[in-house]
Amino acid sequence: MVTIRPLTVEDIGEAIQLSRAERWNQTEKDWELLIQTPENICLAADLNGKLIGTSTAINYNNAIAWIGMVLVNREYRGRGVSKLLLSELFNRLKHIRSIKLDATPAGQPVYQKFGFKDEYVLHRMTVDSVSTKAISNENVNFPERIQTEDLSEVIEFDKQVFGANRKQLIEFLIKNNPGNSWLIRREEKICGVVLGRKGSRFYQIGPVLAANEEDAKILIAKVIRELQVEPLVVDVPADKKALTEWLSRLGFQIQRPFIRMYQNENPFPGIPEQQFLICGPEFG
Repeated sequence: MVTIRPLTVEDIGEAIQLSRAERWNQTEKDWELLIQTPENICLAADLNGKLIGTSTAINYNNAIAWIGMVLVNREYRGRGVSKLLLSELFNRLKHIRSIKLDATPAGQPVYQKFGFKDEYVLHRMTVDSVSTKAISNENVNFPERIQTEDLSEVIEFDKQVFGANRKQLIEFLIKNNPGNSWLIRREEKICGVVLGRKGSRFYQIGPVLAANEEDAKILIAKVIRELQVEPLVVDVPADKKALTEWLSRLGFQIQRPFIRMYQNENPFPGIPEQQFLICGPEFG
């Protein structure tokens, strides 16, 4: 009999096996962030002591709960395991006003049954390497490396654009990537930020939050120049057509879509026009 219980750090080894089986990009550090943040809800589907499924919900300051890492071992699919995980997860999130996620096309109808509605589409794009010759030298030195004293301002900027306080996530990204976290400041105010993280398969660029597309491109180009030839992945909202075309010219190719969805209501949309790359479907 399948039982639903809290996911713990002792489960990370088996959880990593589940995500790697799907060729997802998470690392042990990503799983640790999800599980060890006390406000989050992380669940395991357990069958006689074997981890056969997971689901997580990041609690962004009691404003938004972000659903992710809904994984079921392929041998046990079609038995209602994901429904058990999600039902228990949503039952524990009744105190959160907004619940959101980025669904695959296969997952979209499942979430629709739980009352989720479409917000917009994202495109996952990947590239094995980008030649720095393809990137203009203009403004290459314009972004500033994020310093410790910038942290509170970066968190506030992210809160305004994303729609909720993601303090733990922002701190995690900067701590684990101090050499390649950048901002643009004009008139003594932050107007653009790029963060990222090393994944198991790709370096994920994002979030990229900026006042305009040109600043977003400057920030992305800065990261690419610093990384040189690392395989890269980005998740870009489909309405950012000019940015998608620019990324395509750099060699990025669209792999698959995600559908951003929300349950019942969407009171904290942030500023979508300033969201150029997301942090990844597991983080929003």
